[in-house]
Amino acid sequence: MALGSFKKVVLGSVAFAIFWILAVFPAVPFLPIGRTAGSILGATLMVIFEVITPEQAYDAINLPVLGLLFGTMVVSIYLERADMFKDLGVLFSWKSWGAKDMLCRICIVSAISSALFTNDTACVFLTEFILKIARENNIRPEPFLLGLASSSNIGSSATPIGNPQNLIIAIQSRISFGEFVLGLLPAVLVGVFVNALILICMFWRLLSDVKEEEDALEELIVQEDSESGPQQSAEESKGQLNRWERLSRKLCIYLGTVGMLVAFLKGVDMSWTALTTALIFVILDFKDAGPCLEKVSYSVLVLFCGMFITVDGFNRTGIPSSFWNLMEPHARIDHASGIAVLAIVILLLSNVASNVPTVLLLGAKVVASATAISPSEEKKAWLILAWVSTVAGNLSLIGSAANLIMCEQALRAHPSYTITFWSHLKFGVPSTLIVTAIGLALVY
Repeated sequence: MALGSFKKVVLGSVAFAIFWILAVFPAVPFLPIGRTAGSILGATLMVIFEVITPEQAYDAINLPVLGLLFGTMVVSIYLERADMFKDLGVLFSWKSWGAKDMLCRICIVSAISSALFTNDTACVFLTEFILKIARENNIRPEPFLLGLASSSNIGSSATPIGNPQNLIIAIQSRISFGEFVLGLLPAVLVGVFVNALILICMFWRLLSDVKEEEDALEELIVQEDSESGPQQSAEESKGQLNRWERLSRKLCIYLGTVGMLVAFLKGVDMSWTALTTALIFVILDFKDAGPCLEKVSYSVLVLFCGMFITVDGFNRTGIPSSFWNLMEPHARIDHASGIAVLAIVILLLSNVASNVPTVLLLGAKVVASATAISPSEEKKAWLILAWVSTVAGNLSLIGSAANLIMCEQALRAHPSYTITFWSHLKFGVPSTLIVTAIGLALVY
């Protein structure tokens, strides 16, 4: 795409800058309106400034992503009602060696979940659970939340269904599911380990000063006994009936979630699969769904709508394309310095224009450049693009939608549970650069 007119470039850059500032500093003194309102403001300015037309703005909204988010949010609410978080708490606390061990377990589970459910879904499912873990261990949730989001981003690069940009790459490259996994799995495994190690080193003192709980599993059992004991002694038969009803409902919800995962793996449309699963849970509950639907983070959905429009408008200025045209001669993958330059370009564009637009913008260009060198380099070029564009999400708070989902849901749960742009950047820069570099050596 050629560079747009002077007016379009300037006004589009202004609108994007306002969106970016409010995404980074949601409580900025001169306009403390928050990320969600900031994204809508950026989108509206793109239309007012005539960078994009209203029709183009509507087209920019990615309905499949919104459907997937909404569906998984509803599913997560019913999983919470089925005590999934309590069950996970038992699993995480089983023979736990402390906060550092807990952080490692969170990183591993987040990575696996994101590879199978997508990184956004993993953060939707696990954020509240992470906050509960932090409260149980009497620790600030920051290391656990960073572990969740960063490991979800890294783990999601392992499969074509891990994130939207991987799905685009898999479709355009026609790389099979197995080849995709085998090509990136070594980098993912090492990346998750290194990322967890960086987190432990950065928060060593905080994690070491935690006053550990006696035994979370025993505490949960005692709590359940104390709550249910008197009721069972008073109405034992009714209590047994309610217990079997709860167990059967939990089993149905767990089986439905597994079915949703299987459908994802079989390539069924993820958005409609998630929405169908959510609807099945609503019907099985056989109650007014209003109270459950009220728990959906609608502000996150609105945030995404504004972000889609703003990013699309910025891409239409031609600035990202012009930047690539400038860097392309120095970003060839036939030598180490070229791979390094390409990785830096992808990292920067993914954090400025978002990773999905970056893949759409660079995919054909990167592969054409690689194929010109050797046809055998095509697959490697696609996998490098998948790896770097995904891990780039860990660089800054706005580098990945999963980061924003985690941050907004944590903030919604408690005003003090927030991760600032700078606190994330302090961890994100070293982690992203180290993990990206190590992974590039393992991608094949």
